[in-house]
Amino acid sequence: MKEFELKYGCNPNQKPSRIYMHDGSDLPIEILSGKPGFINFLDAFNSWQLVKELKAALGLPAVTSFKHVSPTSAAVGIPLSDKLKKACFVDDIEGLDESPLACAYARARGTDRMCSFGDWVALSDVCDVTTAKMIQREVSDGVIAPGYEPEALEILKTKRKGNYNIVKIDPDFVPAEQERKQVFGITFEQGRNNFEINHALLQNIVTENKNLPESAARDLIVALITLKYTQSNSVCFAVDGQAIGVGAGQQSRIHCTRLAGTKADTWFLRQHDKVLNLPFLPTLGRPERDNVIDGYINKNEEDVCADGIWQKYFTEQPAPLTDEEAKAYLASIRGVALGSDAFFPFDDNIERAWRSGVDYIAEPGGSIRDGIVIDRCNYHNMVMAFTGMRLFHH
Repeated sequence: MKEFELKYGCNPNQKPSRIYMHDGSDLPIEILSGKPGFINFLDAFNSWQLVKELKAALGLPAVTSFKHVSPTSAAVGIPLSDKLKKACFVDDIEGLDESPLACAYARARGTDRMCSFGDWVALSDVCDVTTAKMIQREVSDGVIAPGYEPEALEILKTKRKGNYNIVKIDPDFVPAEQERKQVFGITFEQGRNNFEINHALLQNIVTENKNLPESAARDLIVALITLKYTQSNSVCFAVDGQAIGVGAGQQSRIHCTRLAGTKADTWFLRQHDKVLNLPFLPTLGRPERDNVIDGYINKNEEDVCADGIWQKYFTEQPAPLTDEEAKAYLASIRGVALGSDAFFPFDDNIERAWRSGVDYIAEPGGSIRDGIVIDRCNYHNMVMAFTGMRLFHH
């Protein structure tokens, strides 16, 4: 296939629209179902790069959930605890522990379920039946993978009355070294970002504490590769082989850290016993439960525990999660990793990260205030590595 005509571009008024290879060669994809759009393909090709690099770096199946050209999360295939399975709404999935790819999907899709609503999924490995069954029941725009087991493909084809977007990509495709894009009729050209993120990048530890466990190094690599395909400015919290809070596209780095930290806090609090045992009405679907859980934890627009409101969601009135209970629960969390796509200009980022359990940090370094940032890390006995490499993505 030389080109694929799209319904429209980013918006319905932007026509005509298509994807094609600049050199006239065949596209490295097959469309097995549906008709993906412009933004779908932006998500598909960015997300595929992320999981391919994550698999190469860590040797584990990887999955990411994308929305509007940034990951909501990314994860590798590590088994889930029973409590985490319940928090991710996958405690009913048979055979989950036997499929590392399905475990990676459960983590990536279960981290920030509100932002993953209507996502694009990328799988590093051939889609198996267990993973397909999980994707089938979630609200999603499409999936990209290097292949699909025959039964898995048939399961996915039942979504959206047979119109679910399913893309197969050639895993051996290597893009050209030069990238081009147009803005305002002007062509931009740059070398492709082929910078490799691996354990060697974490050798320059600048803090007094230089004890970086293998699990923390893994989580920092997850965070950094996630950031490589996140709209800048960006900060990513990670633990247990998954990104648990992504702050994307903020103009101020502290806003990135606050946003990502708040998402990480919400992810942890989803595993609080009060949240896990909320008495939901059996008729309430998973997306509605996600919204209610977020409201229960963060006390947003609606008090879901109030009289006249709780009846819409629960079989009985739940006791609120108090600020004191939330603070005590979060205070017990440590061992979280954090990556930043550029240097931290002030130590307020470190202080905010510490509040969400961060003990390990990777950032490029190079700020005139590096000393202040390092001092704050030393104050909290944190480990920080300077990577020397910025990871801006636009």
